[in-house]
Amino acid sequence: MKIMKANKIINYIKDVLENMPTGWLNLTTHRLDIYDEKLAKTQFLNQFEVLFNDTNSDASALNRLPTAYDYIRLGHPLSCILEWAIGKLHTIKPENVINFSSKTFPVLAILRKNLLENKNTQIIYTDQLPTYFDVEILKNVYGYKFDLKKVKSTSAITKFNGSTIYILQQDEIYNFNITPNIDFFINIHDHLGSILVVNDAQDESYISDIQHVRRRETIAMTPANSLIALESLIEKSPFENTKNITETNKKSVLNSIAAITGSNTKALVASSGLSIQYAILMGLIHDALEKHKGKAIKIVVPPNCYGGTNDQSRRVAACIDNVEVVDLLVDGDNDMVQSIDTILTKIANEDAIPYIIAEIPTNPRVEVPNLIQLRNVLTQERKTASGKIAVDPVFILDQTFCPNVHFLGENEILSTVRTISFASGSKFPSGGQCTAGYCVGNKKTDDLIDKIETHLIICDNEATNLQYKILAKQMPSMKQRILDAYINTREFVTFIKETLPEAKINFVSEELAEQGFTPSVFSLDLPTKGNTDEEKETYKRALNLELINLMITEIPNESKNCVSYGQLKGCYWTIPATSTQGTTKEGDKDYIARVSLSPDMDIELHKKVFLNFVENI
Repeated sequence: MKIMKANKIINYIKDVLENMPTGWLNLTTHRLDIYDEKLAKTQFLNQFEVLFNDTNSDASALNRLPTAYDYIRLGHPLSCILEWAIGKLHTIKPENVINFSSKTFPVLAILRKNLLENKNTQIIYTDQLPTYFDVEILKNVYGYKFDLKKVKSTSAITKFNGSTIYILQQDEIYNFNITPNIDFFINIHDHLGSILVVNDAQDESYISDIQHVRRRETIAMTPANSLIALESLIEKSPFENTKNITETNKKSVLNSIAAITGSNTKALVASSGLSIQYAILMGLIHDALEKHKGKAIKIVVPPNCYGGTNDQSRRVAACIDNVEVVDLLVDGDNDMVQSIDTILTKIANEDAIPYIIAEIPTNPRVEVPNLIQLRNVLTQERKTASGKIAVDPVFILDQTFCPNVHFLGENEILSTVRTISFASGSKFPSGGQCTAGYCVGNKKTDDLIDKIETHLIICDNEATNLQYKILAKQMPSMKQRILDAYINTREFVTFIKETLPEAKINFVSEELAEQGFTPSVFSLDLPTKGNTDEEKETYKRALNLELINLMITEIPNESKNCVSYGQLKGCYWTIPATSTQGTTKEGDKDYIARVSLSPDMDIELHKKVFLNFVENI
């Protein structure tokens, strides 16, 4: 590339970093009203390119750019600009550049696709492979097939019938020496993560699959680390290896998790809720493959729960022969306890291994099962078809909505069931300031937690230094924030019931709140009209959007069109079917309004605007 053009790119990025909106660095969720999911990353970069061509780096122009991704786990403005810059400087399309917080996952993403397409893979390196790249587990547990080859230089790499991946560990993570015979270049950096370049046009079919792995099993390079990489690029100097002291922060976070969950067993902290969930699933599957050779493994999961949970479970099952997903019906007319009982009896009869993932309260209907009945059904001894005692289930509890409820400690309701609880850290744990998630088990799961930790390390999905720092700051106030947000939510729900009694509201009862279930999210089914079911559904959906648009228009500083929950300030509105349930089957989607409130908001103003809405229906 000509020096003049390269300098223009470098100088422009310099100006952009000086003028960028603060939200690029410190928000976890971005505006949905200027976001088109089908054009994630591309719409942002197309308009960014226009600004670049006009040499326009004004703060106001950058602020008007469309949302790159709605959630930073998937990507964000700074990760996109880093990919764009590397693409520009190497004359590669920006979509062919994909960065990760994990140093392992670019390789795993390619191996996954090649497994499903029965394609050969060779992994080439010149120095040494990262210590966490566990060849035996990747082959025997994940089922990936590949050959390893060490070379002295890339010139020794010959044409290969399949995919050739070249891994290079270097400080200048943004520099690539693109050569023929290599399909995928992966630069990894100890503290920042990794960057993958798809070299050949014939391999561009991999891009969407690699992006989907980043979306479901890990996260993009964080905004803070993307910024460091960009600053290193414009200064043309390697990133300084100054490792932040995290042990104090990590210890503080682990102590907070113990206090909040009531469990003193080992806790694990990952880069996101889905990162920890992936480690849980792979750890449990690893355990089953060792202890119950040849037996089928069943992942039992609600079909309408958060799309990431659902989709990830199915993606795991697609890769491993003896793993299958079983639908668990938990909402509306279906009772979670009854559904679990029926499914566990069937799985026991088949002599299979049951792993159950469930949210309590459920999402988006905010329902809590009878916990004594739940414990009884999970601890009930069952028999196989041949009369042997069946393997007992592991209950994987998503506690994101109510992370303060004690399920696991001594004498608590699920202390006698093999239970692992996890929570998304972008919600209450961090108050929406980072994506890190955590898991903890009870005393019956010590050996399982060790297996989960193994897979967290293999996937290089542990929380980053900055994520630990944010959690250490925010988690001590979490229980108080949960209570304050619940009080606001109860007040708003009561007001809606009085103002619009014909609306259907899903929220916890006063009795459940006294038991400690104090979520700050509710779902709202607005009253509808029409002669047919189709007319009624169409009217209701339009009314949902009308309400949301009114709220964010009238209260722009507080009400946001966003999927968030547990934030420090404001009120968040979304339609699950078009946001969190993005990959859920159409028939299982919920076209209702989901509202989440924070501890710090103008509740009287929200009531006033809602009253205006009701008066104009």
